[in-house]
This record gives sequence, C-alpha cells and structure tokens, in this order.
Amino acid sequence: MVLKVIKLGKCTRYYVQKSFRKDNGKPATKNVESLGTYEELVARFGADDPIGEAKKYIAQLTAEEKEKRKKVTLELSPTMLIPQGQQNCYNIGYLFLQKIYYDLGLDKICAKIDKKYKNEYNINEILSKLLYTRILYPGSKQSSREDSKRFIEQPQMELHQIYRALSLLAKESDNIQAAVYKNSLKLGERRSKILYYDCTNYYFESEQEGGLRQYGRSKEHRPNPIVQMGLFMDMDGMPLAFCINPGNTNEQITLKPLEQKLNDNFDMSKLVICTDCGLSSYENRKYNSVANRSFITVQSLKKLKSFLQEWALDPYSWHISGDKNMYNLDEVDYEQYYDTTFYKDRWIKENDLEQRIIVTFSFKYHNYMRCLRARQIERAEKIIVAGEAKFNKKSQNDPKRFVEQLAYTNDGELAQARSYSLNTEMISQEEQFDGFYAICTNLEDSAPSIIRANGGRWVIENAFRIMKTEFEARPVYLQKDDRIQAHFLTCFLALLIYKHLEKNVNRGVYHFTPAQIIDTLKDMNVSSLEGEGYQAIYTRTDLTNALHGSAGFRTDYQIVPKKMMRDIISYTKNSRSSKEKAKKSEKM
Repeated sequence: MVLKVIKLGKCTRYYVQKSFRKDNGKPATKNVESLGTYEELVARFGADDPIGEAKKYIAQLTAEEKEKRKKVTLELSPTMLIPQGQQNCYNIGYLFLQKIYYDLGLDKICAKIDKKYKNEYNINEILSKLLYTRILYPGSKQSSREDSKRFIEQPQMELHQIYRALSLLAKESDNIQAAVYKNSLKLGERRSKILYYDCTNYYFESEQEGGLRQYGRSKEHRPNPIVQMGLFMDMDGMPLAFCINPGNTNEQITLKPLEQKLNDNFDMSKLVICTDCGLSSYENRKYNSVANRSFITVQSLKKLKSFLQEWALDPYSWHISGDKNMYNLDEVDYEQYYDTTFYKDRWIKENDLEQRIIVTFSFKYHNYMRCLRARQIERAEKIIVAGEAKFNKKSQNDPKRFVEQLAYTNDGELAQARSYSLNTEMISQEEQFDGFYAICTNLEDSAPSIIRANGGRWVIENAFRIMKTEFEARPVYLQKDDRIQAHFLTCFLALLIYKHLEKNVNRGVYHFTPAQIIDTLKDMNVSSLEGEGYQAIYTRTDLTNALHGSAGFRTDYQIVPKKMMRDIISYTKNSRSSKEKAKKSEKM
C-alpha cells in the first residue's frame, strides 16, 4: 500500500492506495482509505512531518496485512503430552451476542449502576455472562459461572458477587427496561404502533409458597407454586417491557400498571394494546378507551348476547378485503374461497362503552376446528370405554367436556350406578361456531387492517416458547423475591438480544429457526494454536456466513492470529454509536 496524492483543481487529497490483480489477471488499484486534505493530515499526524507520518501509518497497515496473509507452520510431536489442565478449546459464538449487548448500551447502563451503588465488583461482567449463558448454556447461576469459562474471554467473577448483583439488578429493573428500549431505537425503527400483551407463568422446583411464589393455575398443570409474567412486545416480536406478579394474581389486573410504566418511563402515551380474550375484561377495555389509548382484543362468540350471536352467524352480508361486493356464505364456492377470509363488523354500546365487533369466517379455519374436535371426540370415546371419566372442572379444550354422566336407580333412592355417553348436544352447540372468529376494538381503522394486526399476536406466544424451551427459564430454583425478579430480567434481556440477532441473520433468503441459531452459536468453537492464534473447529455453513455478515467480522479463516482475535473482541465491545462517531470524524 502507498500514499496516493490526487489533485482536483485547487484541492489536493491524500489516500491509502492498494494494488491488486483482477480476476482476469490484469493489475489494478483501489483507494482503501481517505486521509483527507493536507490540513487534515496535519490535524491527524502533527505539523512536523505529516507526509512522513502518513507513510509510516501506511507501512504499519501493510505490515498488518502481510501478517494476516502469513502462512503458519506448526511443529507437533506425537510423543509430547499436552500440559495438564490447559484449556485449548474456546467458544466464540457468544461474540455475536456480545456485539448486540454493547450496541444496546448495556455496558453503559451497568456503569451507571456501579457508580450509583459504589460496587466493588463489575456488574457489567456479571450481567453479560448471565445473558450469554442464558442463551447458550441455560442453567443455574452457579452453572452459568462455570459455563462462561468456555468463552475465549475468561470470567472474573465469584458466585457470591453474582447473587449480590441480582439484588441490584432487581432494584434497577424498571430503569434498565426503559434505558435499553431507548438505546434499541438507535439500532433501527421499533414498530410500536401496536403492542401485544400477554401473561404466562413459570413454576418453581420448591413446593413451598412464599412471596412471589404462590399457588395458582399453572400453564403446565403442575402442582407447584408459580410466578406470573406479563410481557409487552412490539410488532416485530421485540420485547418491550415486562412485570412479575405473584402466581395467584388475576392476570386481568396486571395490564394497567405495566401500561402506566410505558407512559411514565418510556414516553409512550399513545398506545394500541392487542390482547387475547383472557385479558379482555370490561375494565381493561374501558381503561383503553380514553385519551390516546385504544384496544384490539379477541372476543368469545359464545359469550356474546343472543342477538349478536345471531348477527355473527348469519350467512348474509359478508365482505372480502378489496372487494365491494357482499357475499352469502351458503352460496359461495367452497373450493374457490377455501383460503379466503370473510368479515363483517358493527358498532355496539354496552355499559357506556362503545366498541366495534369484527367477525371473520374461513372455510380453512372451519375444517381445522372440525378436525380438532374429531380428535377430541375420539379421545372422549376412549375415556368412556376405559371408565376414566372424572368430572372435575374442565377447560375449553378438555375432551371430557363431551362426556355426559347419567345416574340411575330402580327404586328412587340415591343413585349408586352411573353411565357415561357422548354429549351430542354439546358437540352440536360447538359446531355452529366452527370457522368463526371475533375481535373487539374501539379503532376506526379498516376491518382488514385490524384483522391483520390481531394476527400478529403469535409473536408473543413465540417469545414465551423461546424463554421456556430454549432459555429453560423454568423451573425456577431461586427463593428470594429480588433474585426471582432479576432472574426474569436476565431472561427478558437475553430474549431482546436474541431477537435482534435473529432479525439481523434472517434478512436474506434464508429463515433460520431459534434452535438452529442457538445450536450453531454453541458449536462455534476454536482451538488454540499455541503462539500462533486460533483455528475454527466448527463447520462453515450458510448460517455461519449469515452470522458473520450481520456482525461485521469473520472467525472462519483457516487461522485467526491472536492480534486479529483481540481486534474482533474489541470490535464487539464498541457500541454502534461509537462506530458511527468514528466514521463521522474520519469524514471531517
């Protein structure tokens, strides 16, 4: 590489120029870096000898490039044992997570916490390792400390420091959520026009109640205390905010307090909240029907008043998006409109609350519900034959709801004998709703746009699945409430980092699943070549190419010299805002 001087009229500019050969073998040159004008050279290299200093800089770049291209020869002996206890294999998959961690400014957030509480330990070290291991090697806090030793950057933390840090993280949870949201806006637009809210619960290994650990209705139907988590997500499936409540809390009362936090801490006063029917109480709808708040919620057709049910199930006056005609469901061609979604809507006023009901119908959804019920009826018949019917409280998807119990006696006394049969009346009542789906809202937007918005609720179910399956957020082993709060904060932040990574990786033609991405990061190990650098011992694939392309660095060369690895690690710890400032200063 050489110093190239280009004169354009009265302006003279200096560049770092590199010679290379094209694919056809012909020589060519290209400018790899602009050093600016002479005045900029003076500002950068000093007034004594700016040209000479610039040439020294270029010579250093040339030497570094030659070092990167240098071939390595290793001398190994089959008779020499490797040193006992020496670690030769390291995971570098966490570096892709680390880059996003620092881009989100979590290191700066931790620095403020350290300063506030005058910590004698590094909370950034602790939080970052807890997040990386939660994604790659989920387990206890003690196992997280041990598993972080797999990373090329070895941990510098003790177990007692981790538990002390959890208490501080719990105190600062709301501030961390608000700060990381604001920082995330620098990484790209957050589509928060509509926010999805839902609740789930996590069970504990212990059977003893106390504090947040309370007995309630477990999603996994386990006889253990649970804790409840409410979560807001945006339209791209990025987590926004969460709350933790005792396991016996009615989930319908968790929405308002978290909405208030969005208004107070996130500067989000204009909200459209989308929920399922379990959170669609009258109080929540009323709360989101004033000022700049709106709601979209699933409405149970079975709970509508009779005149509204008749209107919803009436085959007349159905619409199709983009079509001004009205349709009669009894007359449309089944095969032609199998994948079509029909809709109708109307406004109603109940208890001073004006809301709009949108009902949809799909032949495809109709068939799905029929097939689902057929399997449930088959299971109900097996229960009858086996004599295993027990009439406890049944959920809406329990096949036992189709089992009817009859008691009989010959002399009018208290019946001792019972018989069981299918409840055909119950089956017929449910069949009339097959294919229909209802939404309630106070928005005046077009019905198709509201239907599409409601269809995005799957993102929050997917988030809960990732936390419970890939991140193994339950069972929870912690006892103290503040540590429980901090545990779910780490799960929340790990989900945010993972979703950013997933979004970056899936920009191309490929679509990689969470299991594929996480398993690949786990397997991205390198072997230490003493005195030389690191060699990748993972398989290079389309996914590893996508990871490297999204992160802006590569670790899949035949050998990565030690200096290059140090540069990569340093690169992952420079936030995006810092890199943008550096680029701007170079252009000035």
